[in-house]
Amino acid sequence: MEYTEIALSVRALVEYAFSSGSLEPGFRSGTAMAEGTRSHQLIQKQYKEGDRKEVYLKTELRRGELLFVIDGRCDGLLTGEDGSLTVEEIKSIAGAPDASLEGKEVHWAQAYMYAYMLVSDLELPAIKVKLTYVQRGGGAQHSLYREMSREALAAFAEVAVDRYVPYAEMMFRYRAKRGESIPGLAFPFPAYREGQRHFAAAVYTAIAEGANLYAQAPTGIGKTMSTLFPAVKALGEGKAAGIFYLTAKTVTRIAAQEALAVLNSRGLHLHVIALTAKEKACFREEGLCSLESCPYAEGYYDRINGALLDMLEHETLMTRETIAAYARKHEVCPFEFSLDAAYACDVVICDYNYIYDPRISLKRMSEERKKHTVLLVDEAHNLVDRGREMYSASLTKAPFLALQRQFKTVNPRLSAAAKAVNAFFIALRKSCGDRKAGEWKAYPAELPELLEQFSAEAEQELLHSSAPLLPPQAEGAGEDSLLDTFYAVQAMLRTFRTYDERYITYAEVSGGDVFLKLFNLDPSHLLQQMAKSFRSQILFSATLSPLHYYRDMIGAEEDDYSLSLPSPFHKEQWQVSVLPVSTRYHDREASLKPLSDALMGMAAKKGNYLVFFPSYLYLKNVYEVFTESYPQVRTLLQGSGMSETEREEFLAAFSPDNPETLLGFAVLGGIFSEGVDLPGDRLNGVMVVGVGLPQVGLERNLLRSYFQAQGRNGFDYAYVYPGMCKVRQAGGRLIRSEEDHGVIILADDRFLQTGYRQLLPEEWRDYSVLG
Repeated sequence: MEYTEIALSVRALVEYAFSSGSLEPGFRSGTAMAEGTRSHQLIQKQYKEGDRKEVYLKTELRRGELLFVIDGRCDGLLTGEDGSLTVEEIKSIAGAPDASLEGKEVHWAQAYMYAYMLVSDLELPAIKVKLTYVQRGGGAQHSLYREMSREALAAFAEVAVDRYVPYAEMMFRYRAKRGESIPGLAFPFPAYREGQRHFAAAVYTAIAEGANLYAQAPTGIGKTMSTLFPAVKALGEGKAAGIFYLTAKTVTRIAAQEALAVLNSRGLHLHVIALTAKEKACFREEGLCSLESCPYAEGYYDRINGALLDMLEHETLMTRETIAAYARKHEVCPFEFSLDAAYACDVVICDYNYIYDPRISLKRMSEERKKHTVLLVDEAHNLVDRGREMYSASLTKAPFLALQRQFKTVNPRLSAAAKAVNAFFIALRKSCGDRKAGEWKAYPAELPELLEQFSAEAEQELLHSSAPLLPPQAEGAGEDSLLDTFYAVQAMLRTFRTYDERYITYAEVSGGDVFLKLFNLDPSHLLQQMAKSFRSQILFSATLSPLHYYRDMIGAEEDDYSLSLPSPFHKEQWQVSVLPVSTRYHDREASLKPLSDALMGMAAKKGNYLVFFPSYLYLKNVYEVFTESYPQVRTLLQGSGMSETEREEFLAAFSPDNPETLLGFAVLGGIFSEGVDLPGDRLNGVMVVGVGLPQVGLERNLLRSYFQAQGRNGFDYAYVYPGMCKVRQAGGRLIRSEEDHGVIILADDRFLQTGYRQLLPEEWRDYSVLG
């Protein structure tokens, strides 16, 4: 009889079969994983000669047509003086263990499974099982012992597998349907666009070879389908086992969902899930995360298996709305539900941080699964600044002074730890002197120990607090709250561990407060480290130019592929001109009238137009001059901090049948300059004011100096390349299809310079100059 093999880790099996009870919302220590490892090592160092640690075990169990291949590593295999064996399972916990502990069922289950493997392999009549709890950070430990017969362990293993069988059978049926649906799946459109087949073929080749690809793929080529279709084909042929479609913004996530919906409508049967940030997924408007306030957390593990079976059996494309519907039906936390479902899905659509950010990444994903998973990184130009943000960390003095005072009488140890950090900041303020700023190639060596001490005391206070806790940066959590400060300290400690020559430390004094930052200058190494476990990385964008800069900043290997595709559109679709006005900061007052007049010239023909400015203040100044000079033109103004509804209303105003001209004022690099799709007569012209250079400041100048010292053009790396990316993105809103035509005005005399002109898309370079 042929069996279908189900590979399964011991931990995955027992957590599915025996987890019960509630989520533990609110505070969770960011040090838990590292401290758990140290706790294991603490116990294992006590082993005597003949004892073994991290022992690999494997067994097979059959159920009908399914063959379960279960493996894992037990923490310890101890040999007694009489030659008897004891299996040890070690679990770290936050508080000090005591004699009242009986052990969680799921923890005993993991130990029993290893014990079953041993008695089966060695044909032992019985074996001792030891469950050891150890306090994270403190080292206090307590062990529980049971002796289990071979028959009892065999019965236990049967129960464990029986509980898993319904899920395995559902997944077996699903995979059969998936396997049948992919080979015959055709490209979902009548024909490939120009360059699209070449792009799709390059994606497939990179995945098949386990290589990385950097692709400059212009607007209109169909990037989303060009990457997803070949990736799905590769998955169907066994060249990949999973796909992550990574995005920086909601709009690109929606585009991926829509592309996969098109494939599903053509016969594809594939589990796809879109992950949403916790604060957006949560059903609790007040933001509290505790058992007392959330019925979706209480008893979560008693209901989650039924919820997963139900959704995965009946759905393929699992959007935020789909997940919410099943979460309400089964009364489970929608965010945790989506994460649990993600581990079962073939395609996961999510933000960059689920892969690249060590604070947020999907930590339960096994290294084995990563080796067969493909990363499709949309709008990859965003990964440079996002990477710097992920790998940098900062602290300010004020919260530590506030906590020192707050806990002076209620928790003197915590108060003293906060006082020590505050004293460090006082000394730092003095060292900055009259300049009110300082820079160092290395971080202050005494700080990590002070933060470790503060972290340990803060963790104990938070663990024993009875008050419901807000997640970090949630509404209502003050900047000087203990929870926010704890998380900021954890981020700093984590960054200390990656600090190298690619970092610089700087401090700034403002009033009585001090700001300290470990600033990541070059994220390429860490981005490369976070992605190297995966099979293949496909990085693509319409503005991945100049390609050498992005390969440099994202961490390309020498043998990674590069691809630059021409635009599928004809240059006649653009009418490009340069307005040779200076938009430099000291010339902006003089530019207001020329810009206003040029805008009126662009908008003289009825239609919908957008103009992008390098700052909100500059935008408002031109807006005031324009509306005073030309009150007959209907205008819209991008506001600061617009809600999702306000954004939608702003874009909805760009209707193809507007009875009058509409001119929208927006910020370059803002929410409307990237990822917005206004095809046809929804947008007839765009003006980009300035060359997009980031505002001159300490961090940008630090970047400039760093790259200059590396032998690269520091000004280009820090200012020009990021700025011109914004220009290309804003101008890219205009032509979205083969039928579109429109006007682009590039308002800055620097566009006439060779260096800036060469960074424009080729189809924009044959511009005219306005008189």
